[in-house]
Amino acid sequence: MFTSIKRIFKSGWQSFSRDGDIAAANIFIMTMTILLATSLFLFKDISQILISAIREKADISVYFKTAAQEEDILNIQGELSKIPEVKDVEYVSKEKALEDFIQRHKDNQVLMGSLEEVGGNPFLAALNVRAFEASQYQAVVNFLDATLEPVYQNLIEKVDYYQRKPVIERIFALTSGAGKVGISLSIVLAIVAILVAFNTIRLAILNQAEEIKIQRLVGASNWFIRGPFLVQGAISGIISTLISLLIFALICWFLGPKIEFLFSGLNVWKFFTGNFFTIILIQLSTGILLGAISSSIAIRKYLKV
Repeated sequence: MFTSIKRIFKSGWQSFSRDGDIAAANIFIMTMTILLATSLFLFKDISQILISAIREKADISVYFKTAAQEEDILNIQGELSKIPEVKDVEYVSKEKALEDFIQRHKDNQVLMGSLEEVGGNPFLAALNVRAFEASQYQAVVNFLDATLEPVYQNLIEKVDYYQRKPVIERIFALTSGAGKVGISLSIVLAIVAILVAFNTIRLAILNQAEEIKIQRLVGASNWFIRGPFLVQGAISGIISTLISLLIFALICWFLGPKIEFLFSGLNVWKFFTGNFFTIILIQLSTGILLGAISSSIAIRKYLKV
């Protein structure tokens, strides 16, 4: 029995080595599929963090007249916070707005010179309002225009909703569609990987037609004939897994510090090392599964034993 298994593995490896060019194309497609599958399933939480961080930048600002008192602005903040569509409301004083501007543009001599020429503090106090969805900002504007007490309405200088509306809608549309695009790409690549691997096994079966006939004549079992082709598919899956694991590790190591700089507290390298065995399990399962499915389909169709 062990001798038969050894021969099956040896024959599978020889068949894999003989069709090197086709096997390489098969491994390339399978590697891309495994990489994408790993990114989708294991970086789901990270994707949500990134999407949330991007959506945090999508807000509208309510600017107040110079005469508006901070107490009144905070009262309006409290009223806005009660709206179900509102996620949070941030108060930015005139002083904080000036401080943030100087911090952002301290190296821009033109802007700094213009600020000195204006003199004083040209900025207005504001409330930055974030909603859960892009469509919900209209409810905030309607509240400010119709529901808010007139005494508070008179304190508002302007609301920049209509200026920011196209950008906000684009941000929400892109982040909402990111997951769907990833899943679609994964499915397409999986189908392509199965087809390429299927074609590899098909050619191997056709190339070994005479050898298969001889095996049948000498009474070889169905498993002994089919086994090498299944081994060939598994080898492609395992090699693709190892390559994708290496690429994935390099990407995480290289991007880790850069992503952490942009999004504080998010380190993809630490995430990779902390979930190393889970990543291996998912990649190995995906690789072997793709190889096994394609091999089985080809064997059923072209190998009549």
